[in-house]
Amino acid sequence: MSDTLVIIPAFNEEKNIANVIERLTNTLEDVDYVIVNDGSIDATSKICKERGFNIIDLPVNLGLAGAFQTGMKYAYKHGYKYAVQFDGDGQHRPEYIPTMRKKCEECDIVIVSRFVTKKKPFSMRMMGSRLISLAIKLSTGVTIHDPTSGMRMYNEKLIAEFALRLNYAPEPDTVSYLIKQGMRVCEIQGEMDERVAGISYLTPINAMKYMFRMLTSIIIIQSFREKKKI
Repeated sequence: MSDTLVIIPAFNEEKNIANVIERLTNTLEDVDYVIVNDGSIDATSKICKERGFNIIDLPVNLGLAGAFQTGMKYAYKHGYKYAVQFDGDGQHRPEYIPTMRKKCEECDIVIVSRFVTKKKPFSMRMMGSRLISLAIKLSTGVTIHDPTSGMRMYNEKLIAEFALRLNYAPEPDTVSYLIKQGMRVCEIQGEMDERVAGISYLTPINAMKYMFRMLTSIIIIQSFREKKKI
């Protein structure tokens, strides 16, 4: 058994999930993973079961927060020291996981960032990322270069925190909150691949709603959130 669990939330990823698992297991010989099927209405579950993949089927769609917490509960129950948030659409590269694992020995959260050593391009989507980075910087004093990156590793302390509490989502506002609680966040340089198949949730309208929700949470809501020792 590995000390690291790769958590793969999946919603309607029938065209991607097999390739994601094959790439993961071919890249890393010693890897444990769990697919959290978030109430998919396509053949995601069927494909995973036919191929013998490790899968948890949720009866309804809980969204990313619920699916990820399910994975964290699994990690906590089985005693993993590290957990990786990993997309089921093929955008994340498994070859970064060993570097994340090493870096996580000195940090509580490790984020694969596209912009540690590279500049952000100028686009509407990156404008949202810049604004979220600025909001985190103003509220915590810490610079997070790629706050919307979904490839993150969490240590054992935070596995327990996510597993046992109900008010966490794997989003930039939670990262901001955890920084305020004294958690150390590190970034490593990396790249993301384009989604091969399927449709991304982040349409232009949804992206604007997401940015507004994150900024409101980081700047306003997190200011009133109870501070506690983790």
